Amino acid sequence: MKSRIIPVVITAAATSLATLFIAQRFLKSDRYLIPENNKSLPVSYTSYGNAATAASAVNFEFAAESSVRSVVHIKTATPARVITDNSMGDVFSQLFGQRQYYIPSQTGSGSGVVVSPDGYIVTNNHVVAEASEVTVTFNDRYTAKAKVVGADPSTDIAVLKVEGDKDLPFMEFGNSDDVRLGQWVLAVGFPLNLDATVTAGIVSAKGRSIGVNKQRSAAAIESFIQTDAAVNPGNSGGALVNTDGKLIGVNSAIASPTGSYAGYSYAIPANIVKKVVNDLMRYGTVQRAYMGVEYLDSHTATPEAIAAVGMDKTEGVYITGVRSNSAAAKAGLKKGDFITQINGIAVNNSSDMQGQIARFRPGDHINVSYSRNGKVSVVNLQLTNSNGTTDIMKATTPSKLMGATFRQISDDEKNKYNIDKGIVVTEPGTGSFSKQTQIVKGFVITGVNNTPISTVADFQQLIVNSPSVQISGFYPGQQGMYYYTLTNNE
Repeated sequence: MKSRIIPVVITAAATSLATLFIAQRFLKSDRYLIPENNKSLPVSYTSYGNAATAASAVNFEFAAESSVRSVVHIKTATPARVITDNSMGDVFSQLFGQRQYYIPSQTGSGSGVVVSPDGYIVTNNHVVAEASEVTVTFNDRYTAKAKVVGADPSTDIAVLKVEGDKDLPFMEFGNSDDVRLGQWVLAVGFPLNLDATVTAGIVSAKGRSIGVNKQRSAAAIESFIQTDAAVNPGNSGGALVNTDGKLIGVNSAIASPTGSYAGYSYAIPANIVKKVVNDLMRYGTVQRAYMGVEYLDSHTATPEAIAAVGMDKTEGVYITGVRSNSAAAKAGLKKGDFITQINGIAVNNSSDMQGQIARFRPGDHINVSYSRNGKVSVVNLQLTNSNGTTDIMKATTPSKLMGATFRQISDDEKNKYNIDKGIVVTEPGTGSFSKQTQIVKGFVITGVNNTPISTVADFQQLIVNSPSVQISGFYPGQQGMYYYTLTNNE
């Protein structure tokens, strides 16, 4: 019996040894199921804990902490006023008396960014427009009155100044040309009358035009940075900040069917803001530069119009006309050309082109790349002002009368309001003009006793030569004409 079992055992042992030999010899490279030397498997669970596959985290702490110290809460006030309406004529007034309307006092709220240690603050024009009093509150609760240094409705930028010897925390400008799609940004401001609030998002688009500035200026410039950082009423004028804590934009508008945040917000690029602020501080008015071209706006043009000129197949901005003796005409640009770059920066639409030109002054030289019949060329041209020269445009000096100051209306304002003549009340003052009429800052006077007013001198002459006059005009942004009676008792 044992003699039979022994051969079986020997045979089984030999077979096992042979199997192990073959496995070691021919299957040595198969390491998928049994890792060699404890190496990781070539697959892993989806996990933020895997440093080799997860994106590095973005830290907002420095940018948030530094920016909230430089962003201020702006509050505005407009006093109550009584409007006298003589629109029915003198006969009606004699029979029934003049109609009067009471407009209660109004307050507003917004944000601003301190851009210098001596108290210059940038905000939106629409935050302080028509306000008679502006107050700013800093993050440390320090509160002060602010003076409006200047404003530009075309870009929706205004500059304020706080007097005092405080060494104020301020924010440095970044380069908005370096902003990239998908980049993390912070929106800093005072939404909904809350304290300083920081929200985060990414840049979702550049060079956007939404038409909001065209409601206040016929020469509107819109080349917004679009983000999905939450922005609400009160954020206007606040900062759009990169992760280095630098100002890359000033929050200006939201896209919303309800008036509150619904997904997208829009900021004015810092390069435009910086130029406008410097102009207002130095000259009192913005030095707007022009090439002298007319172009097809891809945002408003029909698909048929775009296809007719080949914009659907060619990159750039299509020139529909060139003004005679303009910078573009002197440089040789013609109707039918496509402007593709300005100083090496691509311009894909009219908003991009406006955004690039808006950072230059009359007299500056720029390189313009254009395509003509498929051939790309580059020309150097010198930008001009609206008069076709390179002269610096000076702010109109206000004239004072009856305690109030006035200035002549600008050409841009004439186009915007569709009027030929008029003067603007820059400061109502505290004299008889303000006491009798309750007119507030920004009122546009178009006539006195049904006589159109062209200059402040015309207005003064009619006031002086008449014991009592009827002033007619309007408030920008409000419907209807307003009428006031003024008695000359000075």
